[in-house]
Amino acid sequence: MAYDTDEDAAQQKRRQDAFRGAERRLSRGGDATVAEQLAQLAALPALLGRDPDEGPDTYGNGVVAELERRVAALLGLEDAAYFPSGTMAQQVALRCWAARTGSPVVALHPRSHPEVHEDDALPVVSGLRTVYPTTEARQPTAAEVREHPEPFGTLMVELPLRDPGFLLPTWEELEELVAAGRERDAVIHFDGARLWETTVHFGKTLPEIAALADTVYVSFYKSLGGLSGAVLAGPRTLIEEARVWRHRYGGQVFRQFPQALSALAGLERELPRLPSYVDHAKVVAGALREGLEASGLPWFRIVPEVPVTHQFHVWAAYDADALTEASVRQAEETGTQLFGRWWEQDAPGLAMAELTVAHEGLSWTEQDVRDAVRGFVERIEGLGKA
Repeated sequence: MAYDTDEDAAQQKRRQDAFRGAERRLSRGGDATVAEQLAQLAALPALLGRDPDEGPDTYGNGVVAELERRVAALLGLEDAAYFPSGTMAQQVALRCWAARTGSPVVALHPRSHPEVHEDDALPVVSGLRTVYPTTEARQPTAAEVREHPEPFGTLMVELPLRDPGFLLPTWEELEELVAAGRERDAVIHFDGARLWETTVHFGKTLPEIAALADTVYVSFYKSLGGLSGAVLAGPRTLIEEARVWRHRYGGQVFRQFPQALSALAGLERELPRLPSYVDHAKVVAGALREGLEASGLPWFRIVPEVPVTHQFHVWAAYDADALTEASVRQAEETGTQLFGRWWEQDAPGLAMAELTVAHEGLSWTEQDVRDAVRGFVERIEGLGKA
């Protein structure tokens, strides 16, 4: 997946203003202004029932340590360490396991986060090498892990696998995949940036899911609405070592209470809502398909056909900039935002948009979605006449 960031400042401001100004949005996204975020942050102590006069954290104590304990308990794991980013958390986890297993080789998917979004950090920073049990746009199978010709020390599984469309295996497939990794004498690491919402698809609790892995990373801003930050959870001895490497990587930050408080708020407020978002994403995706089929748009795909989380992809055989312009015009002219920015893909004339169904999206009926699709396609057609 290509995420082209070549957008000038004027285009970006117009797009952001249009989406912020829309009265009806499928998902609010992360575009709150600085003033809005500061106001939200000031309200967090009251929301969480905390004393606003409590002292801030210092190098990871206080509310940060409280957050670590909370997540360890939620996942049913021994210990957890807070990191300023998921990239750093996974770099540390994988290098710690490499030292313990004696193997610098990590088996993962070629479209997983470390391979696509981290500027080759695994080999450049940590001296690790990656191998791919599969290159298909899906999760690897147990057979592919068993039959991979090279040895590896760690099997990393991204749940869900975002770039091909937020994909998840079945629970039975995941159990078999993990068992195959262990048959290869590998440790198991879950990239669980969006693990929180997988409980619906798997029909399992967070501790049951986390118990399959040796370590788990989770994010606070992707699904829970936090400002930033992540946690690495697992055995106490490894997490203690991870804290040492966190310091070496520059992650021992002096003050992190805004991030920690927003993460705790996400666990209180958004985590219980995620199952309803996942359920409604299926409704939205079905109505989108109906609306797009009725629109006569020459080619589109919804991936996966039935969402397994509250996020999914919509693909269209159209220029990405034109589709983004149609999204902006719809927001400006009607006050409704269905899609956000569209992204050009590897094949010319092919674009993709990510859709997230969250709290605001719960009020959208199937007819609302179909009406919004019709308005969106009308603006695509209008671009050709302009």
